[in-house]
Amino acid sequence: MTDRDGERLLAIYLNDHLAGSYGGTALARRIARTHPAGPDAPDLRTMAREIAEDRDELVALMRALGVRPRRHRMLLGAGAELAGRLKLNGRVLRRSPLSDLLETEAMRSGVQGKIALWRALRAACSDDLLTARLQRLSARADRQAEILDARQAEAAELLQHALGRKWQAAKPPDRVHDSMPQHA
Repeated sequence: MTDRDGERLLAIYLNDHLAGSYGGTALARRIARTHPAGPDAPDLRTMAREIAEDRDELVALMRALGVRPRRHRMLLGAGAELAGRLKLNGRVLRRSPLSDLLETEAMRSGVQGKIALWRALRAACSDDLLTARLQRLSARADRQAEILDARQAEAAELLQHALGRKWQAAKPPDRVHDSMPQHA
């Protein structure tokens, strides 16, 4: 691979993550806005602020590397977040109880992608200062993932009753003992 090919692929990779970061920033802000009170509200506000800062860090890193942020990618990322609001979750005009769960899961997927970005860049990096910066960003993303995991567990409680009832009705009888050969 030529240096030019590597630079082109790096630009595509970083711009793809930049698109995701614009959608993720909008979604994190909406999640924090939707939950202004409650025990996790401060964590959600902090996470939304940090995700916006992470996006800005990515832009700064891209510029430092000579990679031009593509405006159309930023718009696509923000547009994808808006399109995500149109999901069919049982309600048309008002927010569904499923929205919390689905949005948290989408946000968790985005944070996981960001963790992978910081780790991939760190693995490819030979500059100690940049490696330290990427390590700090990776650790912050890990904390964001923990916040989202706790939020997801809480949001998933709405499924508990229905799943328990449905599972018991759908569970086949235990036939392990019936199929075991009998030995004399």
